[in-house]
Amino acid sequence: MGYMLRTMDTSAPLSGLAHRHPEASAVELAISGMTCAACATRIEKVLNRLPEVRAVVNFATERASIEYAPDAVDLDKLIETVRKAGYEAHEPLQSQKEDELAAASARTDLRHFIIAAVFTAPLVAQMLPMALGMHDWMLPNWLQFALATPVQFWIGARFYAGSWHALRGGAANMDVLIALGTSAAWAYSTAVTLQGGEGHVYFEASAAIITLVLMGKLLENRARRRASTAIRELIKLQPSLAQVERDGTLVQAPVASIRRGEIFVIRAGDSVPVDGEVVEGESSVDESMLTGESRAVEKQPGARVFTGTMNADGRLRCRATSVGSQTALAAIIRLVEQAQGSKAPIQRLADRISSIFVPVVLALALATWFGWMWAGAPLADALVNAVAVLVIACPCALGLATPTAIMVGTGRGAHAGVLVRNAAALELAGRIDWLAVDKTGTLTEGRPTVTDILPAEGGTEAALLGMAAALEQGSSHPIGLAIRSAAQSRAFALPTIEGFRSDAGRGVQAMIDSKPALLGSATYLSEHGVTADMHVAQTLEQNARTAVGLAHGGRLIGWIGLSDQLRASTPAAIARLHAMGIEVAMLTGDSEQTAQEAARKAGIKVIRSRMMPADKAREIERQRANGRKVGMVGDGVNDAPALAVADVSFAIGAGTDVAIQTADVTLMRSDLVAVADAIDLSRATLAKVRQNLFFAFFYNVLGIPLAALGMLNPVVAGAAMAMSSVSVVSNSLLLRRWRPQPSQSSPRSSTH
Repeated sequence: MGYMLRTMDTSAPLSGLAHRHPEASAVELAISGMTCAACATRIEKVLNRLPEVRAVVNFATERASIEYAPDAVDLDKLIETVRKAGYEAHEPLQSQKEDELAAASARTDLRHFIIAAVFTAPLVAQMLPMALGMHDWMLPNWLQFALATPVQFWIGARFYAGSWHALRGGAANMDVLIALGTSAAWAYSTAVTLQGGEGHVYFEASAAIITLVLMGKLLENRARRRASTAIRELIKLQPSLAQVERDGTLVQAPVASIRRGEIFVIRAGDSVPVDGEVVEGESSVDESMLTGESRAVEKQPGARVFTGTMNADGRLRCRATSVGSQTALAAIIRLVEQAQGSKAPIQRLADRISSIFVPVVLALALATWFGWMWAGAPLADALVNAVAVLVIACPCALGLATPTAIMVGTGRGAHAGVLVRNAAALELAGRIDWLAVDKTGTLTEGRPTVTDILPAEGGTEAALLGMAAALEQGSSHPIGLAIRSAAQSRAFALPTIEGFRSDAGRGVQAMIDSKPALLGSATYLSEHGVTADMHVAQTLEQNARTAVGLAHGGRLIGWIGLSDQLRASTPAAIARLHAMGIEVAMLTGDSEQTAQEAARKAGIKVIRSRMMPADKAREIERQRANGRKVGMVGDGVNDAPALAVADVSFAIGAGTDVAIQTADVTLMRSDLVAVADAIDLSRATLAKVRQNLFFAFFYNVLGIPLAALGMLNPVVAGAAMAMSSVSVVSNSLLLRRWRPQPSQSSPRSSTH
């Protein structure tokens, strides 16, 4: 699992602490009261000051992912620390409750905006005649005061409260900028009004800024909810009721009550309630929500079914194998939540800027004030320009630029069967320029079949295949499964073995009838002193067969040839990867002849044959040392050493098993096209992140100098600030248009 720890260093909070403290705990807290990225940075800092605590705060999801050592701090201490910083924290509620609270908050925000708009409208309306050169018609100052004051101190109370909490915690945020800017405009205008003067007042600026900021927050929150719909959509896939056999009767029961081993029935048109195994019936199941593959999968007894998939026709009787939090759908939801809560390395610059953004803006506003006063400008003009600097600055856009794109990208990936463990993996996947692929199960179907049984002189097929199957009894490797299947289909008797030992990627050995038995490649047999007829093995390999030799008591018993068909989609997938500028290399333990034939059909030019697992890892390390960004595609188990040292590891065809818990990117489709989809999704997401960061930086770099030079009215500045965050989130939402490339693979087997 070394590759998990390395990848998570830049995104997950506690990989190092978890190593030092095996009993480290993890918790996710919902944070309320954040108004900009500076808030998230502040909370992150105060949490990380605690002993043995590492935290990542995501402004877009309003979550803090925290890992801590229970012997150093507890959950209450974490929550109290957040509160002392001026914010509220609590453990996330159930999804339905969260939605209800969010809806109630949205209604309150909308009501406050409408009230503010009603009071502000007359103040803004009087500005229209002025724009046309008519300066004679203006509302009396006392009436402007009466309209602006409720907006400033009733509707705008949230900004004062937010400022107080932030300053009490020793930091400054966007609330400070808004409260300070609007208060200055209101206070100046009030002083003019109370003095009975007829000078120009700026009540319309203070009220309009608050109203526009509220409008921007409404639009921003709506867009953010759309960006985070992926998890809610996944949760809705699981039905609430199921048909379960109990006491010999079919009853309708809550899905939460189903236990492992119970029998449930799926009728045509029903969603699968829990993961299970078909025990009776035949049907086709739409698994597009799980794999992104539109083609229905045929199901027969022994096949697996997964929560949330849809039974198209027929009736299936199944035994529950995984329920509750153990289902594949639950694992996917956890993975998406983890990815959306993590931070990409590209966000670090924005975080550093956000941490000093507000103090710098306050200093610039003060400099603007003194600069205009020093230049001899009237007090009112200096004030207006300083206020414009305060209200146009927006750290929100910087804080939302990366996480919103990550939220949408990981959500789209989940619906396409591309599960990304964290934001760092999503970012790195798009930078891969050298991709190592295993052959068996990656380029090929992963279901080899025995094609040749060639006993040595004086031997029999029954003895050869039976002994080989006995040695492979404990193996889950595709070759072992194929040999056992061939022996079972011929009803060959299997001898008893003792002292079994597996040499990973090379062969197996055990004692049969008190004599050593070896099964493996020609090289493996030679290393153990067996004189093998290499001509037979070479003939098999020249015909694109994998040759496996069996020796017993130091004597060759014979050879078994196996063939594994190339996936129909593999050549197109390799061509697509090459077109993306990625060099594809096949690393395989097969012989050179077998590897060459498979590579020729697939369109791969870089081949490394007869490679042990450690050899693959060394080759990847060599490529990384040469400056390449390396990805590795394997099954998540046999290729563990190579996966561990790659920059990004892809597990293909094992997405519902161990790989979903360990790989950087898990591909639910057993198809190399999904790797190209994952890289394409990464590049599309990174493009949005870069666009968002450009817009956020460009907006502030251009807007603040214009405001300081007196070229922006505070109302215009407020409107621009309000819309900057909305534009960033809306740009991220364009990622929802991303679609995976349709698979060209042949229909899959019912065993999935």
